[in-house]
Amino acid sequence: MLFAADYPFLNVFWTMILFFFWVAWIWVLITVFIDLFRRHDASGWVKALWIVFLIFLPFLGVLVYVIANGHGMTERRVKDVQADQAQFDEYVQSVAAKGGAASEIEKAKGLLDSGAITQAEYDSLKAKALA
Repeated sequence: MLFAADYPFLNVFWTMILFFFWVAWIWVLITVFIDLFRRHDASGWVKALWIVFLIFLPFLGVLVYVIANGHGMTERRVKDVQADQAQFDEYVQSVAAKGGAASEIEKAKGLLDSGAITQAEYDSLKAKALA
């Protein structure tokens, strides 16, 4: 059984540092694989060669990939985030556009101002919207 006295503080500290760097390296490796599979500018053979390089020489492979494609990784990620944001904004606007009573009254007011409906029809639409 391992007791606290058998495992000095510096060993605990060193273990924590190593664990932190191991997790960070796994995260970078996964990020490189994600970027590699999402690339549209690389052919299947190029992706396969990168995968072989990353599997057999993972530390060197990640380092070389990040040096060679770091700027492209950033650009692709920014484009993905912008596309996701645009899709979210479009969804929010479509849901908000369905509106409530205020938007219905605003539309009715626009119709009244353009002369498409009478004051009585506007009052009827307003009453329906508020009901």
